[in-house]
Amino acid sequence: MSQDRWIAARAQMLLDSQVINLNTGSFGPLPKPVFDRVTQLRRRLAEEPMDFLLREGSHLLWTARERLAQFLGGEPKRLVFTANVTAAINIVAASLRLSAPGEILLTDHEYGAMHWCWERAAQRLGLTLRTFALPAMCESTGEIVEALEQALHDKTRLLFFSHVLSPTGMVLPAQELCAAAKKHGILTVIDGAHTPGMIPVALDDLGCDFYGGNCHKWLLAPTGSGFLYLGKGNEDRLHPLQVSWGWHHGQTNLDECNELGSTLRIRALEFEGTRDFCPWLAVPAAIDFQAGLGWDSIRKRNGDLAAYVRESFAKIPGLRPATPAHPALHGFMTAFWLPAGTDANSMRKCLWEQFRIEVPIVDRPEGLLIRVSTHFFNTEEEIDRLAEALFLLGTFRQTNEP
Repeated sequence: MSQDRWIAARAQMLLDSQVINLNTGSFGPLPKPVFDRVTQLRRRLAEEPMDFLLREGSHLLWTARERLAQFLGGEPKRLVFTANVTAAINIVAASLRLSAPGEILLTDHEYGAMHWCWERAAQRLGLTLRTFALPAMCESTGEIVEALEQALHDKTRLLFFSHVLSPTGMVLPAQELCAAAKKHGILTVIDGAHTPGMIPVALDDLGCDFYGGNCHKWLLAPTGSGFLYLGKGNEDRLHPLQVSWGWHHGQTNLDECNELGSTLRIRALEFEGTRDFCPWLAVPAAIDFQAGLGWDSIRKRNGDLAAYVRESFAKIPGLRPATPAHPALHGFMTAFWLPAGTDANSMRKCLWEQFRIEVPIVDRPEGLLIRVSTHFFNTEEEIDRLAEALFLLGTFRQTNEP
């Protein structure tokens, strides 16, 4: 696409003109057509809630389920809508039964809330929780698989990892990791918070037992749209976090679409009582919006912007890359280590209050990271503004050190 077309695409986004938003990795802004669609749905819900929740919305719910499942390379009868990936993984962690003694194994780069989630699960099940170190700045997917294989042993009951690491944006070889775990009879649960809309995914090809994801990040769907996908053979292993209608479903076909836009099996996990499920219904609009721009074009654009970040930041004294350059190991989040001695709170405050730049500073045991997300609506000028801000802040810190 030409530069003019990207400018036109950016104009379709709801963006604060006073803010440089380089943080789709946390929350994606909404395209105007997606905002209009979810607002239209919410207006209908407000006008006639009974008709919308029990009749009109049911048909839309199954359509949304079909569209998202098709986009993700899965089956609608095994896709459960959730509020977000945290809710999805909690359903798994809170209801799985695993034999003790044993352990739950995580990488050392998992999202903090998810680490706590599995910490509680391990306590409930009488298991230990252990992490293994991922190789830093690796040059091949094989290094990651080897690290996992060395960490597995006969007491490992479950492996949990992120498809795309939140701190650094490194993409893990999910299919290969699942295959390595399966050889030892180990269950696999994947946190796909950053995957939908960033990298192509075919859920049924991954070989995982459970996969949770968000649609409010790179897919640019409304906040409140997430999912849990049940791997084949795992349909009966989970229980809902809340018992509501759908808990007693008899002995009829559990996987047949019904008049409620669900299946009996899915409804037991998905239905939590009355809720606003309009974000789920707006997911097809989000898929259509980016499909209209062209997924290949978007990914090329995002890749070019990520390369621009890497090139620009390499010139800033004191910054070191934290995201591998290998094409199979990175997406559109690029992280750099900040200089030792950087004050995280001061950096966050300055970037926001002085420069109005939305970008996360990530605390890691090894130090501080700055993580830059580049989606198609971002520009090279915005990246330059961040680079200039970091250079100025770095210079200020150096000149004021004792």
